[in-house]
Amino acid sequence: MKNIKPLRTKADYEWALQEVESYFKDTPAAGSEDGDRFDVLSALLEQYEDENFKIPDADPIEILHFAMESMGRTQNDLAKLLNSSPRASEVLNRKRQLTLDMIRTISENWKIPIEALTDDYELRRE
Repeated sequence: MKNIKPLRTKADYEWALQEVESYFKDTPAAGSEDGDRFDVLSALLEQYEDENFKIPDADPIEILHFAMESMGRTQNDLAKLLNSSPRASEVLNRKRQLTLDMIRTISENWKIPIEALTDDYELRRE
């Protein structure tokens, strides 16, 4: 597999994120050379994140904000993922609960453990 290396530094981590991000637009077939490369890079990223980004005790929305910040993602990125800008805004502003479909989509695409997004949390009352 071309140029895969251990992730030892923040720069290595950022490089791997960019490499993996390119596969989100055109997901490679499982078992293909690019599919295997995607799997290996994803595993390296997960290991680096487990070792370097301790997720504090927090509710799902705090975890989502933390993950977005640490991955360089924006509300617009979440809106694209959820196919709705208003929905993303409402979730991040605690006006709407995360649904199971949203949780699955976020977990699968951003590699956030499902368990981190399923706890109860308070919505803001208007």
